[in-house]
Amino acid sequence: QVQLVESGGGLVQAGGSLRLSCTASGRAGTTFAMGWFRQAPGKGRSFVARISWSGDRTYYADSVKGRFTISRDGSKNNVYLQMNNLEPEDTAVYVCAAAEFAPPGGITPRDFDYWGQGTQVTVSS
Repeated sequence: QVQLVESGGGLVQAGGSLRLSCTASGRAGTTFAMGWFRQAPGKGRSFVARISWSGDRTYYADSVKGRFTISRDGSKNNVYLQMNNLEPEDTAVYVCAAAEFAPPGGITPRDFDYWGQGTQVTVSS
């Protein structure tokens, strides 16, 4: 079992930046990829980014490539989403996720096993 807690959301003007953080905790020896999804009002959960356990493989949704960067620290338990040049269309609840059992590289919600509660990101025009 992996528990996830996000932080760092808020209100920012278009063109601004935010950095989201997610801290994972669970039993020792557990290895897992981590990712970010987002859910806008009235829409389904959509993939944003994913990073492998080692941190050497990253995946991004086309809509955020070149603007967002996912990373994780040496402890492997903290993952970050640096969001630059934010647009009003990026407004959503951002949710951290961890994949322990699913095959590597998956970018759908079914490819992740654990979920955080989410943090709100609002981008004003």
